[in-house]
Amino acid sequence: MKVDPMLQIKGHSFRSILKSSTAAGLAAVTLLTAAPFAVAPAFAAPVEVNAPQVPSFGDVVQAVLPAVVSVRVQSNVQPASNDESNFSFNFGGRGFDELPDDHPLKRFFREFGGPGAGPEEGRPGRPHGDHGPGRLRPTAQGSGFFISEDGYIVTNNHVVDDGAAFTVVLNDGKEYDAKLVGKDSRTDLALLKVDEPKVKFTYVQFADDSKVRVGDWVVAVGNPFGLGGTVTAGIISARGRNIGSGPYDDYLQIDAAVNRGNSGGPGFNLNGEVVGINTAIFSPSGGNVGIAFAIPASVAKDVIEKLKDTGTVSRGWLGVQIQPVTKDIADSLGLAEDSGALVVAPQAGSPGEKAGIKQGDVVTAVNGDPVKDPRDLARRIAAYAPDTTVDVTLWRDGKATEVKVKLGELPAEQAASAESENDAAPAPGAEQELASLGLSVRPADGGKGLAIVDIDPDSDAADKGLKAGETITSVNNQEVSSVADVQKVIDQAKKDGRTRALFQVESEAGSRFVALPINQG
Repeated sequence: MKVDPMLQIKGHSFRSILKSSTAAGLAAVTLLTAAPFAVAPAFAAPVEVNAPQVPSFGDVVQAVLPAVVSVRVQSNVQPASNDESNFSFNFGGRGFDELPDDHPLKRFFREFGGPGAGPEEGRPGRPHGDHGPGRLRPTAQGSGFFISEDGYIVTNNHVVDDGAAFTVVLNDGKEYDAKLVGKDSRTDLALLKVDEPKVKFTYVQFADDSKVRVGDWVVAVGNPFGLGGTVTAGIISARGRNIGSGPYDDYLQIDAAVNRGNSGGPGFNLNGEVVGINTAIFSPSGGNVGIAFAIPASVAKDVIEKLKDTGTVSRGWLGVQIQPVTKDIADSLGLAEDSGALVVAPQAGSPGEKAGIKQGDVVTAVNGDPVKDPRDLARRIAAYAPDTTVDVTLWRDGKATEVKVKLGELPAEQAASAESENDAAPAPGAEQELASLGLSVRPADGGKGLAIVDIDPDSDAADKGLKAGETITSVNNQEVSSVADVQKVIDQAKKDGRTRALFQVESEAGSRFVALPINQG
C-alpha cells in the first residue's frame, strides 16, 4: 500500500500512528484536520438561552457599599489580678515563660491578653481618659451605615451597649475611631460619630417605608461573622411583626440572609434607600433560616433625629395599664368593632388618672386617629413629647367621650421595662352559686368583690381562664360584692340587648378583663 506523502509525519505513516496511539479516535481527528479534505467534528452546539436579561443588584450595591461599615466594639475588662506576676500557669510541666515564642498558647495570650502579653506585644494597654480601670478587650462586632457626610453612623444598641471604644471599618479597609452620641434600648438603635473634618463620607438616606410592600426586593449589606462587607438579597416577607422584644415592636420581616454580625446593617430598596435596620433573626440553629427582622425606616428616622439632637429619647407617658379588646369584650361593651385598648387600671398620680381616665374605659382614638390595639396606643403616645396635650377618645358606659390629657415623661424607674400603657394585663391565675356562669363564689376578704371558690371545668368561664382563688371585682364596670350585685348587672345587660358581660378579675398576677356570655332566657 502506498501512503500519501501528505500523511507522512516524522517518518511514521498514518497507519502506524493509529496503531500506536492509545487514543486512536483523537489521533485520527487531529491528523485529518491537516489533510487537504475536511472532516466535520462531532461536537454539540453550545446552549443558547433566549430568556430576557435578569436585572442585577450590582448598580445598587456599587452605590451603597461605601456607606456601610463594620463596627468593632471594645469594652473594659477587669484583670484577674492587679499584679500580673500573680498569674501562674503550668503547661505540660513547663511554665508559661518556658514555652517557645511560636507556641499556640503564647500566640493566643498575645492576641487576647494574659501573662507575657503587654501593649508592645499586640495587646491593648490600659485605657486612658474616661474608660476607667481595667483593660480594653474586643467584645462585639456588628454593622452600621453613614447617614451624613460628616460621619454620623446608625447601628444597633445591642451592638454598642457597654462598649468603651468603637472603631468603624469601611469597605475599602480604612479604619476610624468613633464616639457614641446616644442610644435607645427600647428601639435597639444607637448613633455613632466619626470626627474627621477633612473627610466627606459616602452616606445613604432613609426610605419612605409607608410605601414598602410585602414582596418588594430588599438588599441587606453587613458584616456577618466578621467577614466584612457582604451582600444578600430577598424580599419583604411581612410587616408589623411583634417579636416580643419590647413595647414598640413593629418590625419588617425579610428573607434575605442575615446572620450574626449583620446587626445594625441596612436593608436597601432598589433605589438605594434604607427601608430597615437589621436587628434580629429567628433561628433554631443560630444561623440564617430566612426569617430576619428589621426596624422600619420611619421608626429609625424619628429616634435617630432625637439622639442626634439630645443624645437621648424622651417619650410621652399616659400611665394606664391596658389590654386588647377581643370580640367578646367588644360585644359586652356594645362596641361595634374589636379594636382599641381596654383600661385595666390607671396608675395613681399618672397623667391618665389626673385627666379622668377610669378603669373599664376603652381608648379608641388619640387626636382623632383610631387606636387599633394596645401596642398601637403605646406607639402613638410615645411619639409625642412630654408635656404635650392630646385629645383621648374613650368608650364609656355605651357611648363615646373625650378627655384632654397632658402627657408626662416616662419615669426613670420604668425606663428599662415596658411602660404601663404598653403592658397587657397578665393572662391566666357562707359559699354562693353563679350557676349560669359555672362559678361558685363567696364574699372576698375585706368585703370587696367575690372570691372564686370553684369553677365548672366545662363552663365558658373555665375556657376563658378563670381559676379558683381569683376575685371578681366588677361586672360591666360596676363594683360587686355579692351574687345579687352580679345578677343585677347581668339583668340590665340583658335588657340592653347584650349577649356578654365584662368581668374584671384580679389575681396575684394582676388585674384583667374577661367577657363571659350571659343566658338570654
